[in-house]
Amino acid sequence: MLGCAAMYEIDPTRLDLVAEFRRKPFGRHSAELQRILNRMRSEPFEGHYVLLRDGRFGPWRLAQLGRRPQDPVTPTGHVFASKLEAEWEVFKLRWQRLTGQELRDRDLPPEP
Repeated sequence: MLGCAAMYEIDPTRLDLVAEFRRKPFGRHSAELQRILNRMRSEPFEGHYVLLRDGRFGPWRLAQLGRRPQDPVTPTGHVFASKLEAEWEVFKLRWQRLTGQELRDRDLPPEP
């Protein structure tokens, strides 16, 4: 049986929720955005995007998980100077994977 997060379908027209994440990627989120994040984080292992960091002050690196938990993590080559930048990239990649829609900053609604 599938979990609740796996059954939740993301509405690709809800760019207001994307903008909410862009403005505040950390901390408390609206219930609707939290459902999206739960769905994104509950994807199967294979190809799941994750962030790695070399040491406490090292840059953030994007990687993908293998098919099984014991499989090696594969770095993609993308490196980020800040956690904020890295989290936004992971959100965009997961959004595209689940909705088929590419996210671009220019498509987001203006900040309130």
